[in-house]
Amino acid sequence: MALKTLAIIDYGMGNLHSVSKALAKLNAENDGQYTIVVTSDPAVISSAAKVVLPGVGAFGDCMANLNSYGLVATIKEVAGRGTPFLGICLGLQLLFDGSEEDTGVPGLGILPGMVQKIIAPALKIPHMGWNSLAFKTPSPLFAGLPANPYVYFVHSYHAVPEKQDVVTAVAEYGSAITAAVGCGNVQAVQFHPEKSSATGLAILANFLKCV
Repeated sequence: MALKTLAIIDYGMGNLHSVSKALAKLNAENDGQYTIVVTSDPAVISSAAKVVLPGVGAFGDCMANLNSYGLVATIKEVAGRGTPFLGICLGLQLLFDGSEEDTGVPGLGILPGMVQKIIAPALKIPHMGWNSLAFKTPSPLFAGLPANPYVYFVHSYHAVPEKQDVVTAVAEYGSAITAAVGCGNVQAVQFHPEKSSATGLAILANFLKCV
């Protein structure tokens, strides 16, 4: 039986090694259903059974790279036709219309809303380190997890969706900040599951199981 492809999008701005290593380990433990590839090839991404969009850096730089790699239309097409899609860290923020980090730079516009600076006057920005999640709406990524699991964050901005029902988890940092979003096949997390120990691996394993 031919293996299905899980494509991790390479556009020069992602934590590719850690993400691909974690997914490869989980895939091997689950009968190796997927061929995991790190790729910037639109044809490979378009034909993949599952797609992961990581992201590290500034919003504007990431969007500039996605455009220069010719990947914006491919990502929108893949997300729009129902392919299981996972955004990680800045990969969550890119799904929205834009960001205060780089005003005037359009995001992917897959989910309506904007990315805003975290307001936490008594706390350090960036929000860095372990924090617990409060689940808000059901997500396939969180199946089987205990209440309020801890995960690892590094970010100064968070998404503020137009429709709050896409927020699947929040974390408390001065106020409730968006930690995860989901709408059908498109799911995304602001934290780093690949750095979040057993909880993060369980989240990635749940993504491997998504149909």
